[in-house]
Amino acid sequence: MFSKVFSAATYGINAFVITVETHLENQIPGFVVVGLPDNAVKESRERVTAAIKNSNCAFPVKRIVVNLAPADVRKEGSAYDLPLAVGILHATGLFGDRAFDDTVFLGELALDGALRPVHGALSIALAAKQKGYTRLIVPPGNAREAGLVQGIDVFPCTTLLEVIDFLGGTHPHLVPFRVDVEAVFRDEQVNTPFDFSDVKGQENVKRALEVAAAGGHNIVLIGPPGSGKTMLAKRIPTILPPLTFDESLETTKIHSVAGVLPAGAALVASRPFRAPHHTISDAALVGGGVGYARPGEISLSHNGVLFLDELPEFARNVLEVLRQPLEDGTVTIARSKLSIEYPANFMLVAAMNPCPCGQFGNPLRECSCAPMQIQKYLAKISGPLLDRIDIHVECPQVRYQDLSSDRVGERSDGIRARVVRARERQTLRFAGRRGVHANADMQSRDIRRTCAIDAAGQELLKSAIAKLGLSARAYDRILKVSRTIADLGGAESIRSEHLSEAIQYRSLDRQMWNPGG
Repeated sequence: MFSKVFSAATYGINAFVITVETHLENQIPGFVVVGLPDNAVKESRERVTAAIKNSNCAFPVKRIVVNLAPADVRKEGSAYDLPLAVGILHATGLFGDRAFDDTVFLGELALDGALRPVHGALSIALAAKQKGYTRLIVPPGNAREAGLVQGIDVFPCTTLLEVIDFLGGTHPHLVPFRVDVEAVFRDEQVNTPFDFSDVKGQENVKRALEVAAAGGHNIVLIGPPGSGKTMLAKRIPTILPPLTFDESLETTKIHSVAGVLPAGAALVASRPFRAPHHTISDAALVGGGVGYARPGEISLSHNGVLFLDELPEFARNVLEVLRQPLEDGTVTIARSKLSIEYPANFMLVAAMNPCPCGQFGNPLRECSCAPMQIQKYLAKISGPLLDRIDIHVECPQVRYQDLSSDRVGERSDGIRARVVRARERQTLRFAGRRGVHANADMQSRDIRRTCAIDAAGQELLKSAIAKLGLSARAYDRILKVSRTIADLGGAESIRSEHLSEAIQYRSLDRQMWNPGG
């Protein structure tokens, strides 16, 4: 007795269809799953057995062999419970000669037969549709996520018994789950309580953050404790352009595969803001883990913001793994038997004190650190990593006059409107240029084509390079930021004032940050 049903597995943020082949034979009873299953799949034997019995179905007293094909790809997770159960019941002849070649099954089984949600439902629904399957049976908790995919019927079932009745034709009233995609995209957008108008003073820092948001530039805020660095960083998503639907889908796939999509949510419709603690490991930041490689914080920040507070407190090896993703916009996790690539196009926002006590350069308080201590503290951040951060801005202590003032700063909506207009200029400029969506993404040839400067600008930049000892990468960063400042002002070409402002955003290149110099 033989049956064949279909399920799916995720690989990175994408998915592929798995064929579940079941064979029953009259030998000593047993239950074997082959095809590179991990421990969670092997344990499914106990869940499937109990669920079938508790659904008032006869469990075959035979030797059961289940093969998960292709057999050379590792299978993990609990999503195979439902297809395993359906395959066994199909092999016993419960459904007669019905074939389920158009159906993909997905779901974890409780011991009483209830269906529980699994990870990666959106990716699986997209893969099933692409391969020509017309039906997808999922737990109710995955229905809204999978139902976003148009062109495939999604049937949410609460129990194994409900699945059996549906497949056997005795539950004809089960209808496909329909989703109004536009309404879901609108409803899932989060109305954040944060706004730039909440921040007192710090107008120069707000300007730098506007420039960073307009060009997608990485930025580091340097200032004493209590100067508002974290408060400002948390408000950056409020001035970034809204997510497009395609960006939302890609972001949702990452969060779904990682298992961090909120229960009942269908989409990640607002730009992510991830703020890992400084004790995070390199594997948790970049992705990985034992066995199958999961997305890390940098991939969960894709299309959003990765905020690293107290930057020098992060382990050196953790910070160094950021270098390749910051350059390429992707992260590759290599294992002995597989290599997975996750998208990682995020805006890095970091905050740090200028010294261990935090008061170096503060005119209102005296620094208690020795020059060697300050130098050692700043040296925790490597030069190559700093070169990849376009904007360094000082965040001074807020004056009493600003704190006590009744003046309300500009709201995030006004800043976002300027950012969106600047991004629209960049979208037109880079139309047809694959992988370049904002000024921060520009490569050398893009810089040569779009960042031409006049003779006065050349002299200004030459003087800055000689005085600050800038690297070639820092030179490119200044040109990129200058282009963004020009876009914010609606200028077609980069002028000297744009370059001057961009040079001011290289604080950590200046002699004042070298206390021994």
